Amino acid sequence: MTASPSIEFDDHAEALVKDPAFMSAVELIAQLRWREVSSRELLEHFLGRIENQGAALNAVVTLDEEGGHRQAAAADEAAARGESLGPLHGLPMTVQDTLETAGLRTTCGAPDLAGHIPDRDADVVARLRAAGAVIFGKTNVATFGTDWQCFNPVFGTTNNPWDLARSPGGHAGGAAAALAAGLTGFEVGSDLAGSIRVPAHYSGVYGLKPSHGLIPTRGHIPGPPGALASIDMFVMGPMGRSADDLDLGLDVLAGPDPAAAMAWRLELPGPRADVLSDYRLAAWLDDPHCPVDSEVLHVLSGAMDQLRAAGARIDEHHRPVALPDADRLFRQLLGGVTADAYPQPVFDQLIGLATGASTDHESRPVQMARGITQRKRDWNIANELRMRMAASWAEFFRDHDVLLCPVAPTAAIPHDHNPDPDARTIVVNGQARPYQDQMTWNALAGVVYLPAAVVPVGTTSNGLPVGIQIIAPHLEDRTAVDIARHIAKVVGGFRAPQGWANEGLARQPST
Repeated sequence: MTASPSIEFDDHAEALVKDPAFMSAVELIAQLRWREVSSRELLEHFLGRIENQGAALNAVVTLDEEGGHRQAAAADEAAARGESLGPLHGLPMTVQDTLETAGLRTTCGAPDLAGHIPDRDADVVARLRAAGAVIFGKTNVATFGTDWQCFNPVFGTTNNPWDLARSPGGHAGGAAAALAAGLTGFEVGSDLAGSIRVPAHYSGVYGLKPSHGLIPTRGHIPGPPGALASIDMFVMGPMGRSADDLDLGLDVLAGPDPAAAMAWRLELPGPRADVLSDYRLAAWLDDPHCPVDSEVLHVLSGAMDQLRAAGARIDEHHRPVALPDADRLFRQLLGGVTADAYPQPVFDQLIGLATGASTDHESRPVQMARGITQRKRDWNIANELRMRMAASWAEFFRDHDVLLCPVAPTAAIPHDHNPDPDARTIVVNGQARPYQDQMTWNALAGVVYLPAAVVPVGTTSNGLPVGIQIIAPHLEDRTAVDIARHIAKVVGGFRAPQGWANEGLARQPST
């Protein structure tokens, strides 16, 4: 780790170097370790930015200033004694409002949970605290975390700092917007159908969907408060302003849950190579099943050109699976994941819809109904298909180290709060496409439990960020993160949205 940031964008470089709000978590921790800044100073800086600039975004929706000041003071006092509280010592950060926080409201954007105050931390929150983090607030999410936008009846809509008329993505849109706008030092998101990856792409930050099972999910809503069972394909992972932040997040968060820790430990393999030219990259940038908008494709193709010029070897011909097959299988399994969320009367209606349609009927509502109401026999058959698909990926990774692909077909979409999600659309190359296309490229990794990192690689002609998805072999999360690090060195990585960078510290610490 270094004590000062390295920024490669001319128009923002000077302001970013002076403003700790846009340093990576790793850089901030180095500043804290060398006592170049105190935890209380950083906390006040983030609180000042939220107070002065946060209303335009509505990203940080619950604050715990008193608790934050108490934690920051304890971190500074420990530092003065020469003691370390852990790898996140004194780092002010937020967590998304799907994560239970003891004594601090956790709503998941749902009116029924507007007054929910948990009596225990989610496992990941407990690990963050044990590592020395100063958790001072919660970031906005989609209602029950079930949208690729970020709005709910409790806190309203979160805006994208690159364009306030657009979504920062969902459901971790509040986390991504807060990171992009310099309102927090670090974040943790959750991902089933792209809820870390889409916000990272739309908002120009980094995110990691880890291999399934690496990070415990207890204390996340949904499921219901107090749920103990894990959810198929569902993961939690770090979000930040650098690839190093993702590595740091893995260090802190990955490992067995408390019960399994009685018997096993986690030792993730390191990256497959040391330098970019030694990696065997594959790229899959477009597909007729889910076309990518020309603006996004131009940025992704330009990134490939830059990587090749830097010595990268990129195969754009081989495919591990067929995109329609992965998409279809993911949607079926996703239906099984969400089935228990529906009240019995609604579930009965879905049974009628699924059984009443002809077998070749493929409308989105019928497809969804069939997935939600499938029998266990159908799920078992789908799960066997998943294992065969995973074997195809493993074969692919014998000759390739990662697959580079889009996160979503477009850059950040305009706000669209039509209460019927099936009536929403996105626009790709001037044509309306299904709203659910935002999920399709994410299904590739999600359905077979693979890790996938997102790194910013540029902006469209109208100034919206574009990220690329890096899919790595199962449990080789470090390889995905290392490729993100190499890509950032070549292409540029994180930059602040225009107009959000300040100079110096925003407020002086309380005494």
